[in-house]
Amino acid sequence: MPEITLLLHNIRSTHNVGSIFRTAEGFGVSKIVCTGYTPYPELDGDTRLPHLASKITKQIDKTSLGAIASVPFEQHDNLLTWLDGNTLPLVALEQDKKSISLAHFEPPDAFVLVLGEEVEGIPGELLKRCNHIVEIPMKGKKESFNVSVAAGIALFSMTE
Repeated sequence: MPEITLLLHNIRSTHNVGSIFRTAEGFGVSKIVCTGYTPYPELDGDTRLPHLASKITKQIDKTSLGAIASVPFEQHDNLLTWLDGNTLPLVALEQDKKSISLAHFEPPDAFVLVLGEEVEGIPGELLKRCNHIVEIPMKGKKESFNVSVAAGIALFSMTE
């Protein structure tokens, strides 16, 4: 099974973040990295106002069902600084003219799965830095899945 790090960039909803933590725990994800304005659980030395950090943590934990305690995570204000220090290949989960079907993707032994904002997806500049772009084929009339649902589908496919 590959070693997977999740990069959650500019995800807005605490419910989606909590659901992704829960799913990540179930699939044995090594670490979650939150960047941009993605909400994140409390950290040692947290610089947010205590009441705000506590409120956000409770919202995330409600949907994670405690997974925030068992999945290591980091938060980085500066995405580019984190990217510059990252040595793993980046795999974007995004609909793009360069994407390949998730069903045809052979994941490397270790990689970062990049998930983006619920409506706009992964910004173009970040997408350009990705080594691979994979997408989930849609069979219905909707254009995409919810980001937390898409994370689950991708993790299932990449870990079987």
